[in-house]
Amino acid sequence: MAENLDRLKDWIGRKESKSDVATAWPVGAMAATFDRRDPEPRNGDVIAPGWHWLYFLEAKPASELAADGHPKRGGFLPPVPLPRRMWAGGRIEFQRPLRVGDALRRDSEILAVEPKQGKSGSLVFVTVRHTVHAAGEMAVVEEHDIVYREAAKSTDPAPQAKPAPASAQWRREITADPVLLFRFSALTFNGHRIHYDLDYVRDEEHYPGLIVHGPMQTLLMLDLCRRNSERAVRKLDYRALHPVFHGERMTINGNPAAGDSKIDLWTANGAGGYAMVGTAQL
Repeated sequence: MAENLDRLKDWIGRKESKSDVATAWPVGAMAATFDRRDPEPRNGDVIAPGWHWLYFLEAKPASELAADGHPKRGGFLPPVPLPRRMWAGGRIEFQRPLRVGDALRRDSEILAVEPKQGKSGSLVFVTVRHTVHAAGEMAVVEEHDIVYREAAKSTDPAPQAKPAPASAQWRREITADPVLLFRFSALTFNGHRIHYDLDYVRDEEHYPGLIVHGPMQTLLMLDLCRRNSERAVRKLDYRALHPVFHGERMTINGNPAAGDSKIDLWTANGAGGYAMVGTAQL
């Protein structure tokens, strides 16, 4: 394992570029998924912060998918020899808005590959930097942290979340039902079975329910800012702490600092424990 992990450092500095067009339909579909009542998107309309994740989607042939529904290892991302790949967190800077109809380009680079040892065993953190250009101008710069983990065991203790604040100045409650998870998976072309295959997530991952997407929780935190402030988010730091399972009545929370320029954000599971935390700057 150690020799394989050392070899993965050869991926540091690897780059790729992808092109896309900011079409209108995914914007309207995401608004509907988040239960917004936005006007029908038209060319030139501003796209919400974070919704660049609706584009540059990876569409591998079915024969190139692994048993978990993710693409098989290798290619741009390093072939980490650990079976579970999860969204750990990241940092995003929004330099200018994307607009419907914009020609898009995303330049990506592997910044780091870091093996670590955690309570659950071996971990590998991979950090990728994405730079998104819209209509020829730099629009979004983000660093995305991915964590690879060992296979789950039925004897693993159930994860315990730290208690989150019982109240917040901004709060929205939603039920993370399978329909919400399905629609988000479809919009982001995410085939990972932990979000829709209950038998798989129970038998292979040993979780009690379907997992609510980390990216969806991140976008819900950004959406909470949109619902409560007229000022746009310029930066967001976020980190995943604990899973949320389908059927839970989860909350999306925000506490703005004085002057409404900095927002402490978090999502909480049905028991009131921290799931995702973030800090937004307006």
